[in-house]
Amino acid sequence: MRRIEPDVWAGLAVLLVCLAVGTPILLGAAETRVPRPVWGVLFVALLVTSLAAALWEDCRPRWAWACYGAAVVLGWLTILTVPGAGWLPILLVFTAALGAYVAPRWVGPPVVVLNTVVIAVTASLTGAASAEIGLGALLYLLIQTATMLSSLAIIREQRLRRELGEAHLELRAASVILADTARAHERLRIARELHDLMGHQLTALTLELEVARHRDGPGARVHIERADRVARDLLRDVRTTVGQLRADAPDLRESLTAVVRDIPGLDIGVWIDDDVRPTEEVTITLIRVVQEIVTNTVRHADATSLRIRIESTPDRGVRLTSVDDGRGSPQLRPGNGLRGLSERIDAVGGDVRLDGSDGFRVTARVPAR
Repeated sequence: MRRIEPDVWAGLAVLLVCLAVGTPILLGAAETRVPRPVWGVLFVALLVTSLAAALWEDCRPRWAWACYGAAVVLGWLTILTVPGAGWLPILLVFTAALGAYVAPRWVGPPVVVLNTVVIAVTASLTGAASAEIGLGALLYLLIQTATMLSSLAIIREQRLRRELGEAHLELRAASVILADTARAHERLRIARELHDLMGHQLTALTLELEVARHRDGPGARVHIERADRVARDLLRDVRTTVGQLRADAPDLRESLTAVVRDIPGLDIGVWIDDDVRPTEEVTITLIRVVQEIVTNTVRHADATSLRIRIESTPDRGVRLTSVDDGRGSPQLRPGNGLRGLSERIDAVGGDVRLDGSDGFRVTARVPAR
């Protein structure tokens, strides 16, 4: 079951407040300067355009800006057409706060000022005293300013937290790969030393025994042949050990666990089948691919959970599948991150499929060699 984010709860709360201040007017609790059905259409249009601007903030920014502009104008008309506005100017406070999320920063202050002018004009149309008009306008000016600045502070905190998570993920992945690379170099160094120090000596011993076997002295022949077999077996074992040291890859499970651990705001689960035995090159590729998947999820998906599974294929290859519970994107426009992910998979002869119809799913297949 998908967890509802705090932003969604906040949006629902704002919608309920808007309905609470507008519904009494729809029911005839206050007079309107236009026919009540017309005012009702203005009010509903204000709610719809505000909701559309909030929903299209990321996926369709131009449409979001257009809807926000329409919401601002509709907010003005909604206030101006009610002589005794009462709590109705709260709607303009919400449009000022929404601008921090939808529009560029420079749009906020003019909207706050114009909203304040509209509130003052609405109060003046009722014949209120100048002091009352000024006090009311100043009060709403301060409320709008505080709300807008609070929204900007929240946005900045979310951006910094996301950037910190991405940098933390990048640093952790680089640390894991650096450690794996250091271990690989150490294995190669040990392999070379074993080969240089023991391999050559055992080869010389075998040659010496081969010469001794053809000399006279039948009493020593059995022992010489037995020593010959031992030496040959030892040489074979050394070569096998050297081959294993060269071929053993870093532990994929341990490396990925280190990469995805403690990512703020995202629950990550990684499952790796026991029969998955990737080479060192494939292991490093999978680490980088998982890193990019997590970064993309943190940056764009607005998800709370990410599930990654790595399993072997019938042809002894490796298949990686990841899916999150974010908003997805039916029309995929791969950025640098997703293009880099595809290029890494292509470099080892694999293929990748991306699907944003329900959350965001990545399916990558890497051949055995």
